[in-house]
Amino acid sequence: MKRIQSACLEQTLHFQLKEDVDHSLAVIEVQAEYQKYKQKLEKTKVLYKTMEEKVLDDGSILLKIKKQYNGYSVGNYLE
Repeated sequence: MKRIQSACLEQTLHFQLKEDVDHSLAVIEVQAEYQKYKQKLEKTKVLYKTMEEKVLDDGSILLKIKKQYNGYSVGNYLE
């Protein structure tokens, strides 16, 4: 029998600008979406570590994170 001892998920998320909205408004919406995502991680108590966070030239945001998977122990993945 096998059991998962620890698990972690590595993700690259691209918060993209909406094309049918004025650029400055689209940037504000992307920033709000990004903050909402991070607040959701905190609220649900998902353990995570930000590996890279970039604001691209167009104002969109690229986020690379490692995060807890399905409530499993993260072992030393987030160190």
